Amino acid sequence: MTLQQEIVGNAMQMAVVSLQPGQTVYCEAGKFLFKTTNVTMETRLSGPAGSGGGQPQGGGAGGMGGMLRQAMGTAMQVGQRALAGESLAFQYFTSTGGEGTVGFAGVLPGEMRALELDGTRAWFAEKDAFVAAESSVDFGIAFQGGRTGRSGGEGFVLEKFTGRGTVIIAGAGNFIDLNPADFGGRIEVDTGCVVAFEEGIQYGVQRVGGLNRQGLMNAVFGGEGLSLATLEGNGRVILQSLTIESLANALRKAQGGDKQGPTGGLFSTHAG
Repeated sequence: MTLQQEIVGNAMQMAVVSLQPGQTVYCEAGKFLFKTTNVTMETRLSGPAGSGGGQPQGGGAGGMGGMLRQAMGTAMQVGQRALAGESLAFQYFTSTGGEGTVGFAGVLPGEMRALELDGTRAWFAEKDAFVAAESSVDFGIAFQGGRTGRSGGEGFVLEKFTGRGTVIIAGAGNFIDLNPADFGGRIEVDTGCVVAFEEGIQYGVQRVGGLNRQGLMNAVFGGEGLSLATLEGNGRVILQSLTIESLANALRKAQGGDKQGPTGGLFSTHAG
């Protein structure tokens, strides 16, 4: 059953979802805005059905062993989300007794996007991009390991969406859709500008310039720090025009607490 949704608004968009009787959509805790009275709301730690979390929380196939496996699976999901700094719980909304309506929003001023998964390709998104999805979409955590994860900052932890159905994501500022294949197969972007990309896109992090005078000038005065994200391959990439770091710097500056100075992001200090 296709999820009927409409993204409305400008500076800070929201998604208005129409649920058919018995249809369920889930969101990360803190992304819910409103609902009609015939939509039930349930908060639980387990993920959606495809992740093993959508089954009833009682007995069933497998008896005690099945319950134990389900509990261990839920604990692993919660542990992954805790390590990633994500919300520990999901909120589930189901329409009863007719069509219902639920509203969701992100946490920063910016755009939202509905992604349609057909079961052949996963989508990856930066932390906190997830807003809501129908219950046929699985939410997981992908850890970007090794050198890329250590040097990439925002790129260390990614949200992963698999299955079939609609998933709604949000970011800061305005979105632009690109395909690296249209630009010679590779693009380089600020690590904080990546919102989401399709499976098949190779994501990495590289140093800004060499360890020479110009490389140090780029890192120290260019505002990008020492690394850029690289995206290679043929597939859809979504970038955002506003990074969380630049928004935080602007707010500190407005409050008279800007510590960044002329050296860009490399030696900036955070108030608090």
